Amino acid sequence: MAKKVIVIGSGFAGLSAAACLAQAGYDVTILEKNSTPGGRARQFVEQGFVFDMGPSWYWMPDVFEQYFALFGKKPSDYYDLIRLDPSYCIYFGKNDKMDVPANLEDLYALFEQYEPGSSIHLKKFLAEAEYKYQVGMNEFVHKPSLSVLEFADWRILASLFRLQMFSSISKSIRKLFKNRQLIQMLEFPVLFLGAKPAHTPAMYSLMNYADLALGTWYPMGGMYKIIEGMVALAEEMGVKILLNQEVKSIYVPNGHATKVITQNQEYDTDIIIGGADYHHIEQELLHKENRQYTEQYWDKRVMAPSSLLFYLGVNKKLNNLQHHNLFFDADFDQHAIEIYEQPQWPSKPLFYVCAPSVTDASVAPEGYENLFVLIPLAPDLEDTEALREQYFSIVMDRLENLTGQDIRNHIIYKRSFAHNDFKKIITHIKEMLTA
Repeated sequence: MAKKVIVIGSGFAGLSAAACLAQAGYDVTILEKNSTPGGRARQFVEQGFVFDMGPSWYWMPDVFEQYFALFGKKPSDYYDLIRLDPSYCIYFGKNDKMDVPANLEDLYALFEQYEPGSSIHLKKFLAEAEYKYQVGMNEFVHKPSLSVLEFADWRILASLFRLQMFSSISKSIRKLFKNRQLIQMLEFPVLFLGAKPAHTPAMYSLMNYADLALGTWYPMGGMYKIIEGMVALAEEMGVKILLNQEVKSIYVPNGHATKVITQNQEYDTDIIIGGADYHHIEQELLHKENRQYTEQYWDKRVMAPSSLLFYLGVNKKLNNLQHHNLFFDADFDQHAIEIYEQPQWPSKPLFYVCAPSVTDASVAPEGYENLFVLIPLAPDLEDTEALREQYFSIVMDRLENLTGQDIRNHIIYKRSFAHNDFKKIITHIKEMLTA
């Protein structure tokens, strides 16, 4: 009889682990607390607008190709993927906009416009970034990380200095480029890694290779199409996906997981895979004697940024926006300080606007626009409706000014999401656990 596996959570990690284990002959069941699969990669539909609530950038297409290839499949078997060109747009100020082209030759020409001679440095930078990407993915990411001895390989040890593990990406970029706009464009991919570029190892220029060389892509119909494809593949492998099954506890006698308990059922199993948040599983689901870390340990961890999000439905088509738009018309370094070093609501925030309806007419009613606005913030700030509206006004003033059009008067749907909403989710989980 096949061993039973329970996977907690149906996000990207849970779905991929479940499909691989089912292919290997295990009897796999996913328990998902929400009414739809996908974890953070959820989606909601209102008034004909289709909003992705999770990721909006599709980078590293090779990772998805490798995953589906494990089962003799391709991404195109499940969704229609297109490459965006321009990849994205950056606003540095009024009449100061950079459209980042998908074609590398066009990108080299763009760099020359901003800083003569810089295309030579960009070619060198991307060649090093490609090396880091290949080593990082093949020698680090694809290892199980069960022991440090996995990395005791002369090839890895010999590559540490070339990977630039001991210098910052900020310093690495500034050695090659002097133009402020080019520096900010190259630093932005690491902003959400959990530290300022000055405190992020230069190894992470591998993200620039993913961005500028491998490209920015989009699955038609929205990012949730990826989840639908992964769900379909998992079910083809025989995975059972049970929704509305909030796990309340894991029973682990003698160090061997045997029972997963939800709000209304108990599941016997041989193996448990945790696809939910590590902190939540360890601190809330496991009994104290089975935990590896204390709550004090978790309290000392540096948290990645939070955000204030606005989902907007607009009853007209908009000008001067690409699919992805970065607004860097404010002080990049100051906003980073207000996220990581002096946590506070930012004095003049950078922000991001995703307009998928520019690419995909199916995500908004005909003639309308679908907008997703994100302001990066420090975690655990005070969150009130007044603050949300204050920052909505700030970003809309700049968005309308920089793109030269009225937007606010054409918004027919608006929803915000910030700290209190994230906390409500956590509170709800804790209430379920103690019920």
